[in-house]
Amino acid sequence: MFKALRRLHRQRVLKRAAVPDDLWDEARASLSFLNRYSGDEVARLRELCVLFLNAKSIVGARGHEVTALQRVVIAIQACVLVLNLDPALYDGFDNIVVYPDEFVPGGEWEDEAGVVHARDEPLAGEAMPGGPVVLSWPDVEASANWSEAQMNLVIHEFAHKIDMWDGDANGFPPLPDDASRAAWSEAMAKAYANFCRRVDRGQDTKIDPYAAENPGEFFAVLSEVFFAEPKLLKRQYPDVYRAFAGFYRQDPLGSKE
Repeated sequence: MFKALRRLHRQRVLKRAAVPDDLWDEARASLSFLNRYSGDEVARLRELCVLFLNAKSIVGARGHEVTALQRVVIAIQACVLVLNLDPALYDGFDNIVVYPDEFVPGGEWEDEAGVVHARDEPLAGEAMPGGPVVLSWPDVEASANWSEAQMNLVIHEFAHKIDMWDGDANGFPPLPDDASRAAWSEAMAKAYANFCRRVDRGQDTKIDPYAAENPGEFFAVLSEVFFAEPKLLKRQYPDVYRAFAGFYRQDPLGSKE
């Protein structure tokens, strides 16, 4: 019953809403990693974006005016992650907040030793459990050029949202069964330990060292690499690449390598 109602709602939204062709083409052209997708995949991605934009409010903060193009650019990158997954992974929050620059989240947090720390460092993005995704637009804009930025902020924060679906952002997104969870755990644990050793030795990892912060950041950073620079991930951590291809149900490299 619930699935039938969801399908009916989807049909109604797609019938009355759309992303204009010129806007879609401009947004898509700015994201070169989309070139690998087939025509059918792009069509499904466009439908997902329409549904996403209908369900979520993308609002500016601190004087930032969110343009129609910015909304679509954000939506495309968020929806790429769930192209072959259940979009319900993004249920549970309503807003994406866009700042004109990095922002200071404020508040405090307590570490495992009971020490309270102030959150006073500027951030480019944040995914809040049960709350909004917050993004710095200049960092979203820079992410379009992976070769220079070596980051994709939207993919990073929405990977966190997927990871948070069944609890904390701990690097274990909602996997379909115990077998996949065991394989995931083995691949990620080995890769994370190796990556942390490389970072500690000061090696040039080619992957953002921030991924060594904790397993949740490792998952989010490597999700960026999986979608934007898949050859790099497959070359360095082939087991993680295979785990991600199984989880996201996408193989960015196909049979090329």
